[in-house]
Amino acid sequence: MKIEQIYTGCLAQGAYYIESNGEAAIIDPLRETQTYIDKAKANDVKIKYVFETHFHADFVSGHLDLAKATGATIVFGPNATTDYDMYSAKDNEVFSIGNISIKALHTPGHTLESTTYVLLDENGKEHAIFSGDTLFLGDVGRPDLAIKSDLTKEDLAGMLYDSLRTKIMTLPDDIIVYPAHGAGSACGKNLSKETVGLLGEQKQSNYALRADMTKEEFIKEVLNGIAPPPQYFAKNALLNKAGYAPFETILEKGNIALTPERFEALANEENALMLDVRNRKDFLGAHIPNSIFIGLDGSFAPWVGALIADLQQPIVLIVPKGKSEEAITRLSRVGFDNTLGYLEGGIKAWKAAGKETDRINSISANEFANRLEKSKINVLDVRKDGEYKAKHIENAQHFALDYIDKNMNEIDPNKPYHIHCAGGYRSVIAASILKARGFHKVTDVSGGFAAIKTTAIPLTEFVCPSTL
Repeated sequence: MKIEQIYTGCLAQGAYYIESNGEAAIIDPLRETQTYIDKAKANDVKIKYVFETHFHADFVSGHLDLAKATGATIVFGPNATTDYDMYSAKDNEVFSIGNISIKALHTPGHTLESTTYVLLDENGKEHAIFSGDTLFLGDVGRPDLAIKSDLTKEDLAGMLYDSLRTKIMTLPDDIIVYPAHGAGSACGKNLSKETVGLLGEQKQSNYALRADMTKEEFIKEVLNGIAPPPQYFAKNALLNKAGYAPFETILEKGNIALTPERFEALANEENALMLDVRNRKDFLGAHIPNSIFIGLDGSFAPWVGALIADLQQPIVLIVPKGKSEEAITRLSRVGFDNTLGYLEGGIKAWKAAGKETDRINSISANEFANRLEKSKINVLDVRKDGEYKAKHIENAQHFALDYIDKNMNEIDPNKPYHIHCAGGYRSVIAASILKARGFHKVTDVSGGFAAIKTTAIPLTEFVCPSTL
């Protein structure tokens, strides 16, 4: 028996390769499936099943392409309906893979079809669970993502409570927990950085598994402080339910080298978004006017999904040399399949063609501190709500990147703004968006709040109102 977790940091997502005696199963595969196919081929085994724990909202799964390439059967849990062929498992149904078995436990709550898969080893012992978004290490799945459901998030949270108590917590303490996500995922609010653990440990440390917790307490705690889901979540869930174009087709269409003239024509004639995925320092120094920065060296796909409203938005790329395929692949993971090509030769070729570039001013935290000391300046803190409340610069305006479109009317294009985040990645994204929308007096604070904390700049924190 072999179990391999294939973890993708950008999405904080774990897929699983399981193998026994000439047969294999894949759980929650990514959009690009060649990795799984290569593993099976190298070990001379047949992929028999593709198990999906639920209709994923934070990424487009590769179940369709993988089934087509291997002949594997796609398995969802009870209540799942799709626009393509798949098998909807019954609660407690068992599937054989070589000398081991996978049992489907219906665990609704995160979504109605959510299912936890229990691996039974060669001796029939319950060895591990693949818990999807039902149970994370340190948290449980958010109960507000059901597709077109008449149920409230409170209804689903109640279902999740029952699923955890009657299906998960009754399992042995030494069973291994393999969740679908770790820290950094928006599918929960308190996920651990660890990606593998034991159920017994979770019973002791996970707030949602407290033995004395009532259903009412669970519902309140799970829903408390949960941020609205990113706008692309519902769209990705529908793609996973209805189907999507083959990944190879998307890659072939998008991985096209464009001359500066063709690149510019597509931006103008097709209204293509110019997406610059280079290092942020390179973008700050020189970029194409009106282009948007979201760098490959950060949480690229989730920020694309959060900030670009239309999955069908035409996109042309400015990429580091040799990174076009990676950029297109990572876009496709969150359903952005309309890449039209990339600028061949990058900014160097753009300049050589005699075309204009723009830049964004960036200063150190020390220089920022000097400016704050000398005069009152406008500061935009683009971190998340929890980060801002924990500690922030006195009089800084909270302007969360997640909600930049909703809050544009809160700032004035005629005023200068200094922008910071936690480390420097999000502030450059925000500055690029503002610059493209006519805010030309923006300055990035390099190093973000991590660097700001080392200066003498006065900081304050949110104080909860007294309940006494």
